[in-house]
Amino acid sequence: MPARSFAFFDLDHTLLPFDTQALFCNFVLKREPWRVFLHGLFVPVALARACGLASTATAKRAFLSYLRGMPRERLAKYAHEFAEVCVPKWAYADLRAEILRHKHQHRILVLNTASPDFYAHDIAHALGFDYCIATRFEIGDTFPGMPKLVTGNNKHEAKIVAMEEAVPGVAELTERERSTCWSYSDSAADLPLLEYAGFAVLVHPSKRLAAIGQLRDWTVLRPVRPYQNKLGDMFRVMLQMFGLHPE
Repeated sequence: MPARSFAFFDLDHTLLPFDTQALFCNFVLKREPWRVFLHGLFVPVALARACGLASTATAKRAFLSYLRGMPRERLAKYAHEFAEVCVPKWAYADLRAEILRHKHQHRILVLNTASPDFYAHDIAHALGFDYCIATRFEIGDTFPGMPKLVTGNNKHEAKIVAMEEAVPGVAELTERERSTCWSYSDSAADLPLLEYAGFAVLVHPSKRLAAIGQLRDWTVLRPVRPYQNKLGDMFRVMLQMFGLHPE
């Protein structure tokens, strides 16, 4: 194996079967149930997003309204507890085995996610990653109602740009070295990340992504999920948004 080889992983619906934003919300609301009423600040933005009048990034910022006013230290404590307690419980065993395999093969592990940085780094540490790239928010001493994005939503090609800037050695990879790297994702939005490496692995891909993967002979993993279909996933999200889902 060449001196430099990496394994790049998406997070939501790739390492875990859920959207971690909703799962973290569930974790917080179980400790501070009154915060569910702050979802009222998110509702008008969610409606605007559904009508195409608000961007995904704006909706992501507004969803975090339930954290409004939380001291930074308490948020950090919750993020650490969430990563140490909930994430190992829900992470796919098949994907944890892949992480371990790449460790044994001396690849550098990079978690590259659109999830918020204030808990993504704790998740990366809990799962044994070397580096974490995530959507960065300005939160200050107390959490604002609509936290600002530092560099934009970490999606699509932005994942590659951020990774090449932040992870030593990635930007300098030769074509031969990239051919020994691996990428994992569930989403067609991550095609730039999947195409970046020589080996791509799809986790419960959509029909569109599965078709692309079949043409390119990409590997498909379908680990057991705690729901049967997309409706089941949406039902879990609703429970999580109200703090009603098991931790």
